[in-house]
Amino acid sequence: MLLRPLTLAPLTALLLLAGCQSPSDSKPKVDVKKIEVKAEAKKVDAKADAKADAKPDAKADAKPDAKQPDPAANAKAKGFVDQVDGELRTLAVASSKAEWEKNTNITPATEAAAAAANEQLMGFMGKTIKAATEIPVDGLDPDTARKLHLIKTTASPPPAPSDAAKRKELAELGAKMEGIYGKGKACKDPSKPKTCKDIGQLSDIMSDSRNYDELLAAWQGWHKISVELRPLYSRFVELANEGAREIGYKDLGELWRSGYDMSPADFEQETERLWTQVKPLYDQLHCHVRAQLVEKYGKDKVPETGLIPAHLLGNMWAQEWGNIYPLVEPYPGTTSIDVTKALKKAKYDELKMVKLGESFFTSLGLDPLPATFWERSMFVQPKDREVVCHASAWDVDLNNDLRIKMCIKINQEDLITIHHELGHNYYYHYYYQLPVLFQNGAHDGFHEAIGDALALSVTPAYLKQIELIDEVPSDEKGLINLQMQDALDKIGFLPFGKLIDQWRWDVFSGKTTPEQYNAAWWALRAKYQGIAPAGDRPDPDFFDAGAKYHVPANVPYTRYFLARILQFQFHKALCQAAGHTGPLYECSIYGKTAAGDKLRAMLALGSSKPWPEALEIVTGSRQMDAQPLIEYFEPLSKWLAEQNKGRTCGW
Repeated sequence: MLLRPLTLAPLTALLLLAGCQSPSDSKPKVDVKKIEVKAEAKKVDAKADAKADAKPDAKADAKPDAKQPDPAANAKAKGFVDQVDGELRTLAVASSKAEWEKNTNITPATEAAAAAANEQLMGFMGKTIKAATEIPVDGLDPDTARKLHLIKTTASPPPAPSDAAKRKELAELGAKMEGIYGKGKACKDPSKPKTCKDIGQLSDIMSDSRNYDELLAAWQGWHKISVELRPLYSRFVELANEGAREIGYKDLGELWRSGYDMSPADFEQETERLWTQVKPLYDQLHCHVRAQLVEKYGKDKVPETGLIPAHLLGNMWAQEWGNIYPLVEPYPGTTSIDVTKALKKAKYDELKMVKLGESFFTSLGLDPLPATFWERSMFVQPKDREVVCHASAWDVDLNNDLRIKMCIKINQEDLITIHHELGHNYYYHYYYQLPVLFQNGAHDGFHEAIGDALALSVTPAYLKQIELIDEVPSDEKGLINLQMQDALDKIGFLPFGKLIDQWRWDVFSGKTTPEQYNAAWWALRAKYQGIAPAGDRPDPDFFDAGAKYHVPANVPYTRYFLARILQFQFHKALCQAAGHTGPLYECSIYGKTAAGDKLRAMLALGSSKPWPEALEIVTGSRQMDAQPLIEYFEPLSKWLAEQNKGRTCGW
């Protein structure tokens, strides 16, 4: 999801919601008061219970309490979760339909309809979570216990305060912020609409231009749109935190970190452990890229030993660097693969690109996409209305109503994005018959990793097999070129994937106050990425975090960092299942049904089991591990180390 980070339905975490029909459809009337549980046994303090539930096991092996089953208590708890599941489906589908309508036609009316539907869903979830905390977990069957756990740790939509006015305000803030972002434009002269550029047009400049000043203007122009979001986001944080505290969490960040079958503290440690594994490779890449940018733009523009200016890395957020490949190509003139050129030469259009993505999944023995997918998806940016072009995957009715929404461009980046989005769709497809509470990935990183893992099989050999290229680079120089192309995106992204939520966790906890939003943002970007802002960005004049979609849309982001790790772990395991021998970077599982069988078995679990069990089905391991990623890039790692001899690396 682009995401490569850019994917994701607007409502994710518990349900990865999404839906499509007219906003005029009547909203379901659900009486949340009907959902009551009178715990006759000991009542559990809501706060204590939530914390205990968020901390089932430091090793991520969350298991229900193994005490003697109590048939009466189990029956009562099962009745509760079953009723929640049914009511939740109704509300989630209504919200999803309104969200789809808003995302594909941004108007005050669709924004209001989405806010109203989300308000109702938030109110329901707030009362449901509180009711769930009153149910003792002792003596429950594993499925019921897990459903209770998932209810208590759901992060989407954000928990709403019990006060109706505040709940309404929170929903309206969410819709308004996403609308401002979706309609955002950078204008040389606001009175002249023709001088205005949207994020798609600005991204083209960031991708293609090599003019320092033009890049600077595009970067600064887009980052102006988020200034309006700053007070809205500050109030959003207040209200979401209030909702989180009402259901037993210190803040919204603690709630987010509780959804990984381990304690919030253990999860933070886990992300740091994974980052420690990959940081040496990132540091080597950063060092080489900086040296090449110095050569291109000069020492007066790029410091030899410091931070890289954020607008020079080919992407509005410096999150992926693949667009500057021509500036850092290891061996110019050596055979390299230009997939964008190949797609255009073969006269691919938007539909044909999606069909190509689907064909990869079906080659593994997975099902074709339903006919409704082709009828209801949005592949092309409409000319008659405002839409959110940010790529996302949807199951609108939680019943195999699969869709993607994106403004496809005929290039390599969007081909990978399509694979990413279809990975979500296939996950939805294989778990949609489960109870709604189990309709999610094993954890959110799994959902993001599936399509990207398969995209790793888009190797030169595969591209030749489908007749997009004529020859496969076979020499070492060609290999290094290809690995550099991949690493600029895959490795370049890793610290960005981690730091966005690190910033938000600090915001939610109060460690970072509204007056410190921008300073803290750029401190983290310097610490993890080695990136500096394009110009002076003082508080409170700017809100640069808000220029990234996932912040105003309130989409947790650590999932993408985890996905970058998991996709290589999945890839290695699926390659082994396919009988591949040889270097990992040469493997394509295209057409290997044995790999598809293993993948399908994991997808079908949804979130019904703790993620280590799902991981074990595919990999044989119960621990996330970045070693396959490091193995994949071993040739490039050795080459970078050689290139960086004599340079002062780090920042």
